[in-house]
Amino acid sequence: MRSLTGADAAAFPALLARQDTVAATGTAAVEPPPAATAADEAEDVAGITDLRKALIAMAMKLRDTRYVRGGRDPSTGFDCSGFVRYVFAHAVGMQLPTNSAAQFLAGLKVKRADMKPGDLVFFRTSGKHRVSHVGIYISDGRFIHSPTTGKSVEISSLESGYWAKRFVGAKRPEAMAMAAHNG
Repeated sequence: MRSLTGADAAAFPALLARQDTVAATGTAAVEPPPAATAADEAEDVAGITDLRKALIAMAMKLRDTRYVRGGRDPSTGFDCSGFVRYVFAHAVGMQLPTNSAAQFLAGLKVKRADMKPGDLVFFRTSGKHRVSHVGIYISDGRFIHSPTTGKSVEISSLESGYWAKRFVGAKRPEAMAMAAHNG
């Protein structure tokens, strides 16, 4: 249970007066719900910001980890989905599906203009019909990923020719969307 502080404490006498009115008349005046205080909104924004910051910080620590097909650990290397799974599991304790196609299906669609740090970006790198690559959106059109054999975890641009042509869309893992919705 939250203690009454700030705006809540100031509103408490009015709440008591309303209860007295209900007790005396048997009816309650219909009033709009109280607006969220700036402190409540800042707390909600800070919580999700911290979650996203933790994801990006963990991802950045793993830069230069080599690509290994099927890799799931920094000591041996990562493939794209193994990298994303590792970051989410170790930064914020979220378990994601095992491959990029399943991660794509599990997320909630995000418009490109609404992407935020920590959202997943998906690509078709193996043919035209199947999602086959995933990365973590950083900001300003950049994402971090484990690209392919012979390379390491790196930052790329969604605007570069190769990635721009293969971009499928962005998704927000459901657990992150729920955290944002619930504060």
